[in-house]
Amino acid sequence: MADLFDNNAEPKDTRPAPLADQLRPRKLDEVIGQQHLLGTDGALRVMLESGNLSSVIFWGPPGVGKTTLAKLLADETEMEFVQISAIFSGMPELRKLFEAAKLRRQTGRGTLLFVDEIHRFNKAQQDGFLPYMEDGTIVLVGATTENPSFELNAAVLSRAQVLVLERLSLTDLELMAQRAETVLQRPLPLSADAREAVLDMADGDGRALLNTLEQCYSWKPGKQVKLAELSKRLSKRAPKYDKSGEEHYNLISALHKSVRGSDPDAAVYWLCRMFTGGEDPRYLARRITRMAVEDIGLADPQAQELCLQAWQTYERLGSPEGELALVQAVIYLALAPKSNASYMAFKEGMKHARKTGSLSPPKHILNAPTQMMKDQGYGAAYEYDHDTEDGFSGQNYFPDDVARGVYYLPVERGFERELKKRVDYFAKKRRK
Repeated sequence: MADLFDNNAEPKDTRPAPLADQLRPRKLDEVIGQQHLLGTDGALRVMLESGNLSSVIFWGPPGVGKTTLAKLLADETEMEFVQISAIFSGMPELRKLFEAAKLRRQTGRGTLLFVDEIHRFNKAQQDGFLPYMEDGTIVLVGATTENPSFELNAAVLSRAQVLVLERLSLTDLELMAQRAETVLQRPLPLSADAREAVLDMADGDGRALLNTLEQCYSWKPGKQVKLAELSKRLSKRAPKYDKSGEEHYNLISALHKSVRGSDPDAAVYWLCRMFTGGEDPRYLARRITRMAVEDIGLADPQAQELCLQAWQTYERLGSPEGELALVQAVIYLALAPKSNASYMAFKEGMKHARKTGSLSPPKHILNAPTQMMKDQGYGAAYEYDHDTEDGFSGQNYFPDDVARGVYYLPVERGFERELKKRVDYFAKKRRK
């Protein structure tokens, strides 16, 4: 009892631990999700059962268990768990960690070094890990939300296995909610539809879900919150979207391929995903116009014009009304006939132009403004197409030493079907 009145005594923290700590798995079998890594034939399971844990890079979105898995791997292998963040650490801290790991190794204990946000280290700092990974001083477990092939040194990647962690499914999130109810020994104060909405709001992020559940448990007990009231109590989580990162390129790729695949619904969905993520509509207008040029081309010449009009409409109306013009353009492109014949003709033409870039045009199509040029054969035997039958001379327009190339191969779709008839017609006359 004396301690209660001792002014020098350390005050005791009687607050309950955060829900995330209370629910943190104590062994690998308690981990929710990532069964492709932890299941019977999963890469991590096989590593542990073989007794040979090598350095790994966990690549995945936030809140899917990267830190938890690293701690459990250290426990399973009886290694010292050391955690740092690349955001707050530099070479001096790393040197101290490596020296401590060396001393630890001399006593027979290994070190599992968990580096959060490892992609934040520059190339020189990443190189600093290599000798200690190679001689077994540390087992490196790096965590990153960015594509490792873009952000990490090839030398580091060659010494570590990249394991992809997946966003948690709704089933995984429901299991997490049930575990919270078991640990806290009381149900969530949510109606069925409100509970479903909370799981949706987490967007595959377990940490975000636990933070939301903790909020829910702080509400007055005994009252079940319904969906209509939920939106007043909780603010919707912003979708994960990095306008300069991989998610940006993933979503624009999904939009482009949905248009190319003639799926207007999917195209509108991905366009709206980018809108809600805060993407610049001007960037989208430019990319949508590119889709018209690259994937529709002359199968529907009106598509490009419509995209330019939508771009101009957005510039005049601004947000949010202007976005509708871009939506209309995307729907039109998705339903338009598709052809990449112009795009392929451009690629083939560029390839051959680079090979033969110094060859001159044939002399008969060169102008001869001086007598000397006429004497050298410039313009000789040139046939003026308008003076020929059908307005077509069939002369050669390629360099004399270059075989005639065929670059443009129109498809049997949309307006390009008509262009194909013209191409075939001129080819037949040229053969004559």
